[in-house]
Amino acid sequence: MIPDRVHITGASGSGTTTLARRLATEHGHRPVDTDDFYWLVTDPPYTTKRPPDERLSLLRAELASASRWVLAGSLCGWGDPLIPDFQLVVFILVPQGVRSSRLRAREVERYGTEAVAPGGLRYEAAEAFLAWAALYDEGGLDVRSRALHEDWLKQMECPVLRLDGNAPVAELVMKLEQACAKAV
Repeated sequence: MIPDRVHITGASGSGTTTLARRLATEHGHRPVDTDDFYWLVTDPPYTTKRPPDERLSLLRAELASASRWVLAGSLCGWGDPLIPDFQLVVFILVPQGVRSSRLRAREVERYGTEAVAPGGLRYEAAEAFLAWAALYDEGGLDVRSRALHEDWLKQMECPVLRLDGNAPVAELVMKLEQACAKAV
């Protein structure tokens, strides 16, 4: 049985949101994404960070309103007070090249081909985002990086499951189900 309170984390483009949505659909959890709390609603989106105390308060309220939830995204540092609430943490690992391809496709899907093409309205922002995301494997503890996630995972009071995000989402769900069945 899948635990009631699951957190899925990894690099941007690793598939945390996709896996969380599928898990929620198949197992009756409420899907929750850290980006909805980290960022203020702006046009264009993802340009203004919400103050840390406010994002934590809003996220706590959202999680408290559901008995079963799956939280996708990164909350290292600002979300640390939630660590005792997690019953399982899933860490998705995906090679940088795959993540970059996924993120570039997502930028096109969100904003359109013309907007993210050279000279487009979102070109510079998209390129800056992709450059930031590409630093994940080499970054230190001062940025969202694999080193930061690995260090953060050491604080977990619950099991941590590592999954290869190259696998299809159905296979990831199956591996998660199998790991949970073994733990019972």
